[in-house]
Amino acid sequence: MRASDRAYSALRSEILEWHLAPGTVLGEVEQAARLGVSRTPVREALARLSADGLVESLPGRGVVVAEASADSAAELFEVRIALETQAAALAAQRRDPVVFERLREEFAGAAGLIADPDRSAYYELVARFDRAVDDAATNTYLVSALTGLRTHLARLRRVAQDNPQRLAAAAREHLLIVEAILAGDVDLARSATAVHLHNSLSTIIDAADSGRFAAPISPAHQTNPAHQIDRTA
Repeated sequence: MRASDRAYSALRSEILEWHLAPGTVLGEVEQAARLGVSRTPVREALARLSADGLVESLPGRGVVVAEASADSAAELFEVRIALETQAAALAAQRRDPVVFERLREEFAGAAGLIADPDRSAYYELVARFDRAVDDAATNTYLVSALTGLRTHLARLRRVAQDNPQRLAAAAREHLLIVEAILAGDVDLARSATAVHLHNSLSTIIDAADSGRFAAPISPAHQTNPAHQIDRTA
C-alpha cells in the first residue's frame, strides 16, 4: 500500500471513530511524524479527505476535521430520507427473497449482538443490510449517491453506540423494513424506512443537545499538538 493510502486510511478511520474530533487541527508536519510518513503523502491524504468532506481548510487554522453538528446532520438526513426510502421501495419490488430471509433471521436475533460490548458484529449486520438493499434496488445512480452519504453517516452512527436501548429499537426497525421488503410491500418498506430514519435523526439531535458530539480525544492524541482543539473557534 502506498504511503498516501496508508495515511488516508488511518486518518479517515480516526475521524469516523471520533478519535479525531470535529475541529481538530491536522498539521502536515505533526501528522507526518505521528504516522511515520513524509509530508507529501499526508498532503495527498488530506486532499482526499477534503474531497470526502471530512476535513476543511479554515483561515488562520489550516486543515481541521469538519464539523458534525445537529444542523449538518439534519441536512444530511434530508437527502438520506429521500434516497433510502426510494431504495427500500425498489428493493421491495426487485428483492431476492433468500437474501432477505437470512437478514430477517439475523435481525430477529440481534439482541445478542447488541449485548456484546464490542458490537462490531451488529454494525456488520447493518452494513450487510445496506448492501442488500442497494443490490436489490439495482439502480446504479441511486447507489452511487448513497455511497457518498455513508461516509458521513458512519461518523454520525457512532454517536448512538453507547445507547443500547436505541440500538435495540433500531434493530426492530430494521427487522420491520426487512419484512416489508420480503413481503414485496412497497408502501410499508418506504414508510418503515422513513420512521427508522426519523428516529435515528432524533437520537443524533439528542446527542448534540447533551454534548456528546464533543467526543473526548483519546489520551494518545491529547499529547500531540496536532490534535489540540481550539475551543474558542
